[in-house]
Amino acid sequence: MKNDEKDLISVIVPVYNVEKYLDRCMQSILHQTYQKLEIILVDDGSTDMSAAMCDDYVHQDKRVKVLHKSNGGLSDARNAGLELATGTYIGYVDSDDWIEPDMYEQMYRACVENNARIAVCRYFNEYRDRTEAGGNGGIIPLSRDELLKIYIGGHDSYIIYNSVWSKLFERELVRGMVFPKGRNSEDIMYTTRAFCKADRAVYLDRSFYHYVIDREGSIMNAAGVERIFRDEIPFWREHIACINETVSAQMADFARYHFQRRLLFYYMDAVDTGNRETALRLVSEIKKDRDEMDRVYGSGMVAKGDRMRRKLFMISPPLYAAVVRLYEKIVIPLRNGNLHGQRG
Repeated sequence: MKNDEKDLISVIVPVYNVEKYLDRCMQSILHQTYQKLEIILVDDGSTDMSAAMCDDYVHQDKRVKVLHKSNGGLSDARNAGLELATGTYIGYVDSDDWIEPDMYEQMYRACVENNARIAVCRYFNEYRDRTEAGGNGGIIPLSRDELLKIYIGGHDSYIIYNSVWSKLFERELVRGMVFPKGRNSEDIMYTTRAFCKADRAVYLDRSFYHYVIDREGSIMNAAGVERIFRDEIPFWREHIACINETVSAQMADFARYHFQRRLLFYYMDAVDTGNRETALRLVSEIKKDRDEMDRVYGSGMVAKGDRMRRKLFMISPPLYAAVVRLYEKIVIPLRNGNLHGQRG
């Protein structure tokens, strides 16, 4: 691959108190088959041995740069790394994760061969007791609208989420973009803006990034609830506005519909975990967009079943929850053939 290494890739790695994991992460980057890298370690005010480890990597490999700064959070660290980056492409790796040896070689090659401004790959979910992966190894070129439809609405086979670490961005595409400081779910708008600007992308249906799952269970714990209302919901509303402004009203309506589905999912999660206060707050958020969503649900783009479920929710959220539970308990198992004696 060395003869094809025409472009510098800047890899930005925010570092904060990860002395147990940093070497695993760094070895996976240093030993990439694509060698033309600029590795930017941003020590975000670490109080353990992480800062000293960062300095050691500078002495080990001339491709490594280190910036030490006071603690400002993940977004602030990434922004600081962006200011130092000089590469033609930008990648992100979180310091408690790690990557496959040929991740950047394959993503760079896919960009070049498909004239794409963004490459997106699948990733491994690393749980404490297991690893989950997927993909058939295919490489799929995508237009902007194809990319956005998968990103917004999901896909049976392709995994395209907002996480920036599963992507390689052309530098010019994201020039001037920054992460919102002091917020969680910070990837949502960065990725949305990049996708809206990219006329062409490429999807690699193979897991290259090892994402460490640090929390299992319901999102309806105290931290999760705060993140939903303070960060996620405002970002998804901004996401819709960005799509409406830069892509089309039709794509924005598609995003509105899936935002409503997301809120309904959160509502059911709150009900199922007995989080009454959160459920009531979600009802308020859902009804806030009532007029706009009445238009979207009446436009013909929404299936009859979804229209009926939303109508039921607007009449009585508790009744909606009871019907959804019944549906999940009886109808879905019937469809899947899991209830014995129901098939002739």
